[in-house]
Amino acid sequence: MTPATQISKRLLDVALLVLTAPITVPLAACCAVAVKLDSRGPLVFSQRRTGQDGVSFNMFKLRTMVVNAEAMKASLQHLNVLTPPDFKIPNDPRVTRAGRLLRATSLDELPQLWNVLRGDMSLVGPRPTSFTPDTWQLWHTRRLQVKPGLTGLWQVSGRHALEFDSRSRLDDIYIRNASVLLDLSIMLRTVPALVRREGA
Repeated sequence: MTPATQISKRLLDVALLVLTAPITVPLAACCAVAVKLDSRGPLVFSQRRTGQDGVSFNMFKLRTMVVNAEAMKASLQHLNVLTPPDFKIPNDPRVTRAGRLLRATSLDELPQLWNVLRGDMSLVGPRPTSFTPDTWQLWHTRRLQVKPGLTGLWQVSGRHALEFDSRSRLDDIYIRNASVLLDLSIMLRTVPALVRREGA
């Protein structure tokens, strides 16, 4: 990705954040109230993720699980349907009632708009991971050339629950073809993908 493309992407990110703030800010507040009324615990869940150039940052999400979800993970490993270090189980018992709705609509990702504003993330790019360095292969690191994104090429690929290798290949295609027009195309395609609950 050229420096000019990176600057253009940043300008697009900030412009869209400002334009959509009258909608996203009240919506995030309503979602936070739902989280608070549904279960005890903090409103926002923060986790260290790997960003551009391998620099880690705190990524924010509305809390969709019970407060001891991380402690329960080890006992649920046998239900994992993806190849480690990925972790996904159908009908995850750790997810709260409000969390199911937030996840189904991806509204739990709204706090990541703050990550975009801070410059940790972009609206479009590879999804950031929490994997430890020993789980990466050398070719996976190409996805670290750009800022991670709120949505990306694999989210609109029409395929569910892709393994990390498959996601990384799509990320590589995105990086080699990155442009403002491609970002706008992916954002537009994200809306119907969310409606169909693809890439969740």
